[in-house]
Amino acid sequence: MSLVNGYAIGIDTGGTYTDTVVVNCADSSVIASAKSPTTHHDLSLGLASSLDKAIQRSGISPDDVTLVSVSTTLATNAVVENKGARIGLFMIGSTKALKLPVVTVRYVSGGHKITGAEEDPLDIESLVDGINDMAGHVDGYAVCSAMSIKNPAHELIAAKAITITDPKPVFCSHSISTRAGQKERAATAVLNARLMPVMKEFLSGVAKALDERGLGKSVVVVRGNATSMSMDDAVQRAADTFASGPASTAYYGSIYSPAKDALIVDVGGTTTDVTLIRNSRPTIEESGSIIGDWETHVEAVEMFTVGVGGDSFSRINRSGNLEVGPGRVVPLCMAGDIPSPEKWIGCAHESHLIKAGPTAFKNSDDPVLDYLMENGPSTFGQILGGVDMGEIKLTGRVQQLVREQQIEEAGFTPTDALHVLGELEIGDAEKSIAAAKTLGAEFDMDGKGFAQKVLAETRLKIENAMLEHIVRKEIGGNMAGIVAGRSASELVRFDVSLNLPIVGIGAAADKLLPEVAEKLHTKAVFPDHHEVGNALGAIKMALDNMKKESK
Repeated sequence: MSLVNGYAIGIDTGGTYTDTVVVNCADSSVIASAKSPTTHHDLSLGLASSLDKAIQRSGISPDDVTLVSVSTTLATNAVVENKGARIGLFMIGSTKALKLPVVTVRYVSGGHKITGAEEDPLDIESLVDGINDMAGHVDGYAVCSAMSIKNPAHELIAAKAITITDPKPVFCSHSISTRAGQKERAATAVLNARLMPVMKEFLSGVAKALDERGLGKSVVVVRGNATSMSMDDAVQRAADTFASGPASTAYYGSIYSPAKDALIVDVGGTTTDVTLIRNSRPTIEESGSIIGDWETHVEAVEMFTVGVGGDSFSRINRSGNLEVGPGRVVPLCMAGDIPSPEKWIGCAHESHLIKAGPTAFKNSDDPVLDYLMENGPSTFGQILGGVDMGEIKLTGRVQQLVREQQIEEAGFTPTDALHVLGELEIGDAEKSIAAAKTLGAEFDMDGKGFAQKVLAETRLKIENAMLEHIVRKEIGGNMAGIVAGRSASELVRFDVSLNLPIVGIGAAADKLLPEVAEKLHTKAVFPDHHEVGNALGAIKMALDNMKKESK
């Protein structure tokens, strides 16, 4: 493979946009870049659109492309938004209660000693009973046995029993981690199982788009620890792609930062990811990362993710308070053919609109889909009044249909707020303006005042995420909570400063971070191509690694 005369492509697929950059392999200079909305119902469509625009702008031939590097925040977003496969967990040789993102846990006698000798015989009867109980309620399984890193026999037997009884994907902890710590291995296996369908769907879309354009010859996927792996490995070790996007971000920031130490802040559509570089290098959590609320053995860049971004759902709750995030909705300005917001938008159940998605179909025998097909886009409150289903059950059903991409939710977001204030022009600003006017009336303010209120809350969440990450790393967890909650009291206030610059990445970064930097008495910089910084970091990292290996 020639890294001297050819070209390389970096792709980053986030929850909102898919970015593509074309670079010259010889000097990593950017030839062209493009952004397209991420099409969740068929990821290959958004990826293909972004690819085509970038290649057309570059004027290169696909035959001249020697390498494609892919990063994504889909795994990160799936954890933050509590999405992914429904998993049943078998804990063998442990009775300690665990809190993990699973449908159910079954504790089975068995396991091994540190020497590899059997501690107790595997209770096959209890195992099979558990499989029969879980079948039909889960999409996959995770198995974690005591000291399976010394002897995986009981995990292998359990996996075989599951395959025979309920042939669905099974993840054994010994194949994911070789480190001691059953709780952490269990969490790692569970997250791999949860994220596998997310990555499989994504990489299938990547392969389709690349193969159709003759670009699938050499493709790598960015791991969360800023190294690369094959596409097959990315599916089987899906949890390793957690922090894939932030790893690319950190690598990009390490190249373009004005200082050796800096805070890299990537403001995406769904999340904001905060990473730290020290001495011009990303900091790696080699002992294992905290993913969501769970300690794992996944090696990744040290990062802090907060569920707030350009497309965060901004609504007025039942108590009359404004909430921003962590859920993502389609911004009203990008929602297409929907009724004008002043006709339906309000508080609580009337705060967002639900409409049938691209994969929905008529006569589905689903009351929610049938209602939407008959009545068109509707609020949660309207659906609640029109179907024979309680609020809790309807909430769960809507969440499931969103995961299956059969419905879409549209609501007011920081992206809409920027449209209201004239700081962004990528969608239908009139819908944003109409919604802001209606919602602002709840606070006795005009539409611009409401938009500013939404952006102020968004910036505060980003600011707190930055401070919590730094303080947790430098001082400790207890102080992190105190610093992040410093604005909650009317009686006690204190000022906080950052002694390092902020490198902003993402299309909305330069709209949100300057005020945050000013408040923290530091500066924010936005290097060239920062709006596609993840994709650029992904390909620069892959090229640098390959050049090192070739020496």
